[in-house]
Amino acid sequence: MSLPEPRDPTGPYRVSVVCLGNICRSPMAEKVLTADLERAGMNDLVRVDSSGTGHWHIGDGMDSRASATLRVHGYLTHHTARQFDPEDLATRDLVLAMDLDNLGDLSRVVEERGAELGFDPDRLRLFRSFAPGGGPNPEVPDPYYGGDDGFTAVLNMVEASSKGLTGELVTRLRG
Repeated sequence: MSLPEPRDPTGPYRVSVVCLGNICRSPMAEKVLTADLERAGMNDLVRVDSSGTGHWHIGDGMDSRASATLRVHGYLTHHTARQFDPEDLATRDLVLAMDLDNLGDLSRVVEERGAELGFDPDRLRLFRSFAPGGGPNPEVPDPYYGGDDGFTAVLNMVEASSKGLTGELVTRLRG
């Protein structure tokens, strides 16, 4: 499935990554994808943000295990958690859920508000669907209740998916 056309051909392509609390998976994906896009010379053509479907961590920083994992691998870690705002649908080219529960929550928002905000449901996808080869499980599991090794596993999944998405963005936006 190819990437949707930009909503605003004169502005940057806007990608939003969404998990549950916006302190682990989605900020990790935001930082990795931003770094990959920068290395590809795409940082002026694509903007990436992240959010959570839940409200529990609004205003918090990234989970310390997530930030430690990113830092060890050379990624930036500054982050302030926010909840997904349905109004984001009006300006995002692509909204990427980290797991099927997040996808379900976002699908309900799209059903309720998508049409009025001009958001095509095809712009909603799973983040891991961009990993080369895909694999049998399309989800990035939540590492929050596990140990440090879960964050490393998530980083590996995020890096693979990010590289695939960056390649597709380069093709779509640079042709």
